[in-house]
Amino acid sequence: MLLTLVIVYLLVTIAIGLVAARRVKSTADFAVAGRHLPLVMIVTTTFATWFGSETVLGIPAKFIGGGLGSVVEDPFGAGSCLILVGVFFAARLYRMNLLTISDYYRERYGRTVEVVASLIIMVSYLGWVSAQVTALGLVFHLLSDGVVSVPLGMVIGVVSILAYTLFGGMWSVAVTDFMQMIILVGGLAILAVFASDMAGGADKVIALASSRDLFRFMPEPDFKDIVFFIAAAITMMLGSIPQQDVFQRVMSANNLRSATLGPVIGGVAYILFAFVPMFLVTSALIIMPGQAEELLQTDPQKVLPTLVLEHMPFVMQVLFFGALLSAIKSCASATLLAPSVTFAENIWRQFRPHTSDRQELVTMRVTVLVFSALVLCYAIWMQGTSIYEMVSGAYQVTLVGGFVPLVFGLYWKRASTQGALFAISLGLLAWLLFVLTPAGMEFPAQLAGVLAAIAGMLIGSLGPQAIRNRHAAHHPRTEGA
Repeated sequence: MLLTLVIVYLLVTIAIGLVAARRVKSTADFAVAGRHLPLVMIVTTTFATWFGSETVLGIPAKFIGGGLGSVVEDPFGAGSCLILVGVFFAARLYRMNLLTISDYYRERYGRTVEVVASLIIMVSYLGWVSAQVTALGLVFHLLSDGVVSVPLGMVIGVVSILAYTLFGGMWSVAVTDFMQMIILVGGLAILAVFASDMAGGADKVIALASSRDLFRFMPEPDFKDIVFFIAAAITMMLGSIPQQDVFQRVMSANNLRSATLGPVIGGVAYILFAFVPMFLVTSALIIMPGQAEELLQTDPQKVLPTLVLEHMPFVMQVLFFGALLSAIKSCASATLLAPSVTFAENIWRQFRPHTSDRQELVTMRVTVLVFSALVLCYAIWMQGTSIYEMVSGAYQVTLVGGFVPLVFGLYWKRASTQGALFAISLGLLAWLLFVLTPAGMEFPAQLAGVLAAIAGMLIGSLGPQAIRNRHAAHHPRTEGA
């Protein structure tokens, strides 16, 4: 019965998405909803995009294992990213009237940087979307009592998302996000109240968390602990700023106020509401102590689904899986769309510069289909990897390769094309060096990459100017020459 209701829910969201798809007439409609979304939809789509499988399944597992300090990356870093976008980036980018974030790199640094940045952004989405696909496979596997395998569940989930994203693009994503956020917030809030009663009251849940020192946020006053804490914080806080899905939400706004205020409200709401799944898993330690402790050792991502399936009534199960699917589908649809639009606009167009708008729209849809297949294969291949780790790894690529050229290009007039290329090259090389060698155990790879990228930007931008000035000083031009 529960699986039947879930399938009905999937069909309803597909129908709503297809209705919204009727508004898509151009690439601008497909990529940024024609820049027609009001403030309330910018808030819901930013919130819904961030609130994915890692928020419901990954974050609580990390929280129980290491306290608030272990989830500094997400939700604290992720939510802060949206706030920073609204305060420092949205207005400047919105006024440029671009289709993708990679368009900015082209306008500021030229074609080479555009293509390199696009490839970095596209690669980064593999891990993020795969995390959502993995969670979909897990949901269908649990709901069918193991009849549907995890890989088959992944296929079913991807097809259900693809059914409306392929045709409706950002319009379908925004409309379904709006509906799914209502279900998500309402469902998890009711579950939290019910779980609190089962555990004997919210005070007992909070007391248990306190007794296990789960509210400890700051690291030990040790250099190694501090730098790894900082690295974790900036991974999503800064690494997700140069991402197409964030940029799409800014550019989809119907005015500048919505573009700047929407991400800020969405970011604050995300940080606050991410505590609900953490509360639910902590309550599981009281409601089913032995079972919860065992799952935390073997597969911590199953603690919350097990609590709902085995210890809560049918109505609560419907609410939970409705909320979980809403979280996963809203996040997955956005992250399927973003890299596909980037490829069509910033890479494929290099080979077909005179393509009509209608032809480019077809290219975007074909790309969505192809990328979905690649993500599905990658997710099946990566089975067994933590959802939280898959998401975390995705953002490190854009952090070391895309963040520095973006922020320096917007706020430093002397940033040059050579500086951007140096920043990307040194950032990626330093990151790979620390990832692939024991050095990464002593100093965080992503922080090494960011520092190298900053050095590359400064050397590449200021170096040629210093050389020219020195040459001019040694070879002054004679009068009348």
